[in-house]
Amino acid sequence: MLFTGRRLPDFTVSHDSSPSGTLLAGFSEFGLAGLTAVDFLVDHLDLEQTGHIAAEGLPSITPFVEGRPRHHTRLYSREDLDVTVLVGELYVPPAVAETFSDAVLDWTEGNGVREVAVLCGVPVPHGPEGHRTFYVASDDYRERRLDDADVPPMGNGFLNGTRAALMERGLTSPLGVCVYLTPVHGQAPDVEAAIRLVETVERVYGLGVDPEPLEAFAEQVGQYYAELADQMEQREPEGFEDRMYM
Repeated sequence: MLFTGRRLPDFTVSHDSSPSGTLLAGFSEFGLAGLTAVDFLVDHLDLEQTGHIAAEGLPSITPFVEGRPRHHTRLYSREDLDVTVLVGELYVPPAVAETFSDAVLDWTEGNGVREVAVLCGVPVPHGPEGHRTFYVASDDYRERRLDDADVPPMGNGFLNGTRAALMERGLTSPLGVCVYLTPVHGQAPDVEAAIRLVETVERVYGLGVDPEPLEAFAEQVGQYYAELADQMEQREPEGFEDRMYM
């Protein structure tokens, strides 16, 4: 999606209460691991919606649950927990990632947020030994959170899109920024990758999160896709090959 010659979208953050010192975020990206992880945190920690982000100038979506519509990008928190969770179901194209990130970061700066951690999956070739979470973090975040955590750094590469724009602010301001990355598969949602991200959040922040319900869901999803593959093989004519929906 290109915005050359057009006005960039506007993003507006609205909230009912001041956010916590830590913002955990997950976005609509390949594999949906980060989005699945933060959605699970909201449910498991019994957080309440305390704000949302509106997008003007982007093709929008309006998700709904049990017939009730809700904002596509939402903020959740709890009075007795120093964590705010951002659940971003709207896909933000790389061309407007900086504009979106600036809106989020201006809001965090004006409300006393000290650190931002983004949970995401990356589609990189990997073997079984690669099924773990890595980090890319600003120095202040690493010294504050990761010196004693069993989370390895990502070896080399580059960030792009929203995560890159957030990290750039972390390099030039007191805001601590970390991107937690784990290899992800194309089958969405990659719940096993989401489990790894949830386990990492628990290891770093000690929120009392039990990933066992998410593990059960992972088994259910894995079985569903396996059965779907079997049904497609049985129904496809001999010699026909189409895996568009796999």
